[in-house]
Amino acid sequence: MRLHLVPLVLLVVGTTAFAQTRTPGMPAAPPASPPSTTPSSGPSAAPVRETAPAEDRLVDSTHAVQIGGSEVRYTATTGTLALRNAAGKATASIFFVAYTRNGVADARTRPLTFAYNGGPGAASIWLHMGALGPKRVKMAADGFQPAPPFELVDNAESLLDVTDLVMIDPISTGYSRAADGENPNQFHGVRPDIESVSDFIRLYTTRFKRWPSPKYLLGESYGTLRSAGVAEHLQSEHGIELNGVILVSSILDWLTRGFVSGNDLPYAAVLPTLTATAWYHKRLPADLQQAPIAKVVEEARQFAFGEYLTTLAKGNALTPDQWKAAAAKVARFTGLPAAYVEQANLRVTDTRFRKELLRDKRLTVGRLDGRFTGFDADAAGETQEYDPSNTAIEGAYTALFNDYVRRELKWETDLPYQTSGNVRPWSFTDYQNRYLNLSESLRAAMARNPYLRVLVANGYYDMATPFAATEWTFAHLGFDPTYRQRVAMTYYEGGHMMYLHPGILRQLKEDVAAFITSTKESRAPATNQ
Repeated sequence: MRLHLVPLVLLVVGTTAFAQTRTPGMPAAPPASPPSTTPSSGPSAAPVRETAPAEDRLVDSTHAVQIGGSEVRYTATTGTLALRNAAGKATASIFFVAYTRNGVADARTRPLTFAYNGGPGAASIWLHMGALGPKRVKMAADGFQPAPPFELVDNAESLLDVTDLVMIDPISTGYSRAADGENPNQFHGVRPDIESVSDFIRLYTTRFKRWPSPKYLLGESYGTLRSAGVAEHLQSEHGIELNGVILVSSILDWLTRGFVSGNDLPYAAVLPTLTATAWYHKRLPADLQQAPIAKVVEEARQFAFGEYLTTLAKGNALTPDQWKAAAAKVARFTGLPAAYVEQANLRVTDTRFRKELLRDKRLTVGRLDGRFTGFDADAAGETQEYDPSNTAIEGAYTALFNDYVRRELKWETDLPYQTSGNVRPWSFTDYQNRYLNLSESLRAAMARNPYLRVLVANGYYDMATPFAATEWTFAHLGFDPTYRQRVAMTYYEGGHMMYLHPGILRQLKEDVAAFITSTKESRAPATNQ
């Protein structure tokens, strides 16, 4: 598989951070540890949110699209499936759109991919209408914000030519709702989310007779955490084995993003992304600025997890000369003044970086995609007023999906489509007093299924889920060589949602298609024996 050295996108937040505005694929930065939450009952519980009748309701429509120069005819199945408890009582309905290719001789051999975004609280609209589905939102050049009126176009890079697709909206997102009389809070948490999405996948697989099909999960941002948990849960609770897990803008271990006193890892993990962003905006020294992005990032990576992390570990034991020398090197890789780095105690968060890098131009840079810039009312402030890379897409996607689902998919409802559903408070009941980390769930699934492979797509300019933090996590995912052999990393010159750029979307499609093609038939990995 070709490795593209480029960047991408998504997520991390504890329940307190949900008071902030969430991005399409991902929440705000994580807290030091998830605060205690009471998910569903009692006088302190959050008010019951919108519910709806839980029902199985399906609408089929037939279409055609040109993918890779060939016509692909397909059926879109749009609707809801009701989830039921052990007593058979409906507890929720999950909205989905499934795209299945027509004319397939044997659906049992046809790959099937279940996809979702993150948040938590994000609907699948972003992957659905930006990367995977047969229609996509047309963005401006290089993936930047389009001017209204917005346009929906055929997606020549859809994955539908190589796999059937099921786009899932978790409960309280999209049109998915808890059933009348049920408290939605019972579904709002790490474990309940994993269990409800897994139950939907089991139900869909059964109803549509897809148990023999090669199966994949494709999640973005918080959806990568969900995928790690769902992969293990499907296996242990439902006997469903996967061929592959595709992680777009991954973060499995929130320790890598916990900017708190005593934890120096996040400063090293984010530095290569700061370097890439400074390179894009031409703020690096001449020798770095003139080098290709892949070479610049590699030099930053070596510094970050070598000299820089070792230096930070010394704390205030550094001599004045060592302090100044370290500040100068961090300044070299971030494009920030050395004096600013010193004042930040050698530890620059991405939040401060986004405000400081282009302050002399009164500009801030994007969190989801550092290529984007915006204006704050107060150029002297400490934090951004808004994320310009987030606001660039929400209007276009929301308007076009609401028209598309009714006009082309023939789905009628008066419910609002919740692109960012209210899932506060998010329960961390099983993960109290520690950083959320589901990499062990993924490792466990891989251990029990030696054929399970993982593809990780990373964006260079993504400050929500920095690629070097992801590399750190996977470097600690099991210590037998076979784990590393079953994980492939790809890189893109984009942000958290790298697929917004048409050229990068093409590269991403090629890589994911190659991954599915190479894994849909079981092959045993190499062993040490």
